[in-house]
This record gives sequence, C-alpha cells and structure tokens, in this order.
Amino acid sequence: MRLKLGRPDLARHANRFDVPEASGDHGDLSVTFLGVASLLLDDGRTAVLTDGYFSRPSLLRIGLGKVAPDRGRIDAALARAGIGRLAAVVPVHTHVDHALDSAVVADLTGAELLGGESAANVGRGHGLPADRIRVATSGETVRYGDFSLTLIESDHCPPDRFPGAITEPVVPPVSAKAYRCGEAWSVLVEHASGPSALVQGSAGFVPGALAGRSAEVAYLGVGQLGVQDEEYVRTYWDETVGAVGARQVVLIHWDDFFRPLDRPLRAMPYVGDDLDATVRVLDELAHRDGVGLRFPTLWRREDPWAAAQPSSEG
Repeated sequence: MRLKLGRPDLARHANRFDVPEASGDHGDLSVTFLGVASLLLDDGRTAVLTDGYFSRPSLLRIGLGKVAPDRGRIDAALARAGIGRLAAVVPVHTHVDHALDSAVVADLTGAELLGGESAANVGRGHGLPADRIRVATSGETVRYGDFSLTLIESDHCPPDRFPGAITEPVVPPVSAKAYRCGEAWSVLVEHASGPSALVQGSAGFVPGALAGRSAEVAYLGVGQLGVQDEEYVRTYWDETVGAVGARQVVLIHWDDFFRPLDRPLRAMPYVGDDLDATVRVLDELAHRDGVGLRFPTLWRREDPWAAAQPSSEG
C-alpha cells in the first residue's frame, strides 16, 4: 500500500463546521469545543469540562522528553473560553492528551476532578485535596447543578500505546508514558431542561455498554478511526450513535494535538490517522440513519440541539 504523505485539508469539510451558535433557544445552555476532547458545557449557572487539555506539548517533547502542565497556555485558554468557576473536570481517560492539565484546571477553577482511580492519581500527584477528587462508579449518576453526568466504562480505540492503569500519584514533569490510559469512559450528560448528549472521547467501545441509554447529540471521538477497517468503524457507530439514538453527531478528537491552541487547528497527518477516510464512512452511515454529521468550531459557544437538517459533503 502506498504511504499517503501530508495531512487532510480541513477546507474540504468546511461546510460541516455548521453547529448552530448558541442563541438562547435552550436558555443559556451551550457547548464550547476547546480542542481534542475538551468540551465546556455551561448553562449560565453551572459549568463542567471534559479533559481541559490546553498545554499541548510538541511531538518531540512527548516522544523524547518529559511533560508538565504549561500554566501560561492553561491560563490563556481559560481566559479566552471565559472559564472562571467549574463544578467538575472530567477526563475521558488518562492519556497525556486528555489528562495532563485536568488537575491543574480543577485546582484553578475550584472544580471537583471526576473520573476513575487513574484520574484520581493525577489529582493526587498535583496535590488536590481528597474532597475535590471523586472516583466514579460505572453507571452511577453524579449531579452538578442542573447537569447529571453518568460515566459508563468504555474502551480505548486500538492501538492503545500506553495501556493499563495509573497506580500511583503522577508528579510532573514525567515521561508521557506515565499517563497510561486508565479507565476510559462514555460520558452521558443530561440537563434538567431536557437536552442530552453523549461524549465519546475515544473511538473505542464496549459492546452493549450503551444499550438502553439515550442522547439526542453525540460528540464522537474519531482519533485513529481513519486507520481502522470499515467493519470496525461501522460497529463503533452502531455501538455509540446507534445505541443512544442520537440525531446529531459532532466530531471531536480529530485535530493535531501537538499544535498549540493559539494557532489554527489542523488535522492529524495521514501517517497517524486519515480524517478523510473517517468522514467518508461516517457520512454514509449518517445518511443511512438520517443523522446530522458536523464539526465544532473552536472557542464558539454552540447549541448542537438546535441543529436542523443533516448537512452533506459538498
């Protein structure tokens, strides 16, 4: 097979960056995409954040050096996103591109760090007090204001380069491999006013885990999905989007997470993923099921529940 060079051109998918801007149709409820699988869900009174990965160290540093949270980049991202106080920070799993900054962000915003035992060890390594760390139980619902969060044990998309649990506190700077995957979660979010969403941060799944659950919108992680065979992609869709009956899908975890957030987002290179291949298969599945398929816009407060007709590739 001929090696594809370069990276997908996001301009090809420009018409899909059309999640409606939050306009008050659902009160002050909004979702803001902050890169990779970081999503800010805010209703004007309570806000929760998945991951909170803002440092985004370079590939060279992650591959050969040691990593640590970058306070300058974290502070800049929090300020630009308008994040002051948070009720919870929820790492979808504990690889470096999800959990590196989670404890720092929780500390700065007064949030509780919610996740598995591996996430708890990230919090302990930072020095978060025990009453600011909550270890989730799969299927248990945790409430923050009008938000109800249910974490359901999932799996990481293959290959998982740093598998296993984090069994002791992580004190940066450390090698990126110290951030092992830990518990991977499907996060179901329900708001008291009615809207619901699934946040699937990694393109992995546990067969049947989401059976009987429902969500109107699925924020679907697609990192490494483009190097899987089509059978895997179709099964992933059915076990997430299909399982919860989502009518709108918003793609996340497609951007080059070695590139800082003060530069325009770009797709991961073909050597590690193929976003074009992912969209081709998902577009077919979305048309089959009558589901909208969209990309979020960085920093913009959006209302995915207001999305109307499915968009199509131009």
